Amino acid sequence: MSPDVASAAPDLARFPLLLRAAHIVAGRYACAVPLISIRNLTKRYGSSITALDGLSLDIEPGIVGLVGSNGAGKSTLLKILLGLIGATSGEATVLDLDVRTRGTDIRQRVGYMPEHDCLPPDATATDFVSHMALISGLPRTAARERTAEVLRHVGLYEERYRAIGGYSTGMKQRVKLAQALVHDPRLLLLDEPTNGLDPTGRDEMLELIHRIGVEFGIAIIVATHLLGEIERVGSHLVAIEGGRLLRSAPLGEFIEQTGTLAVEVDEGGAALAERLAADGLAVLVDGRAVLVDVADGRPYDLVRDAVADLGLPLVRIERRRHRLEDLFRDAPIDAPATPGLTSGSAAAGGPP
Repeated sequence: MSPDVASAAPDLARFPLLLRAAHIVAGRYACAVPLISIRNLTKRYGSSITALDGLSLDIEPGIVGLVGSNGAGKSTLLKILLGLIGATSGEATVLDLDVRTRGTDIRQRVGYMPEHDCLPPDATATDFVSHMALISGLPRTAARERTAEVLRHVGLYEERYRAIGGYSTGMKQRVKLAQALVHDPRLLLLDEPTNGLDPTGRDEMLELIHRIGVEFGIAIIVATHLLGEIERVGSHLVAIEGGRLLRSAPLGEFIEQTGTLAVEVDEGGAALAERLAADGLAVLVDGRAVLVDVADGRPYDLVRDAVADLGLPLVRIERRRHRLEDLFRDAPIDAPATPGLTSGSAAAGGPP
């Protein structure tokens, strides 16, 4: 992590607005209604393109990953939730506000970080972020104070008076994050926040997102096609493809252990599989790994004895876990969604 970001760790006592945000975490998370509620939401462009197809979903506070391939409907969904574009049919509420009629009220309470570069190159970060604070309704003095706080938090305090046009891609992404935070929102919608960043910049952005969600208690939805990012920062995952819901559940349910034991050897995999099959185990050779069904502790002893008897060079032995990639590789588009009860819930909705 760069010194800028490391030094940006919040000292709440120094920043009264951030202290206030931290104090109302419990109030924010004690919601009687879902953070976001979506019912049979459909968005069509013309007669040939369907961006969202009967999507139904409830999302509760936390750091929620909205994942799907490019073109899955993630950006369209975020814009509908903000009241920026209208749905063809269906309904949705954000913070119990109807997206069809309360768009302005929603945007006063929600911070939005768009995917694409939309920053004025001739403005400084201070001027731009404070302008966005004023637009959001903050008084001028409060807007200046809050701007300084959020720019320090995202690691741009020392560069705040430079023109944005001279910023690197990573710095521009942080400006976009700062303007989404400046009005102290209850919810952040982040559209591909690591877009264009190198590995170091991606790590720093994910760390910032995690701190915002955990330390300040702001609910966050991160739309991304990079599944590994959600594994690092998310508590709940919503997967969509082709505008339809695949699954919504706590992240742990997606990557929990399977009933398969992977035994990797440098050589002799076929001989090991033959020996284990003769011992009555169900096995499958997958490259250098021999996959063994595990119902109890018996396979571990049989694998140990077989590897020792055959004198094989053992590389590793471990229980396999589900991978997020498997969800998109294996699940059919019209598969029924699995509801999550901890950080969100879902009901599959077909086309209207």
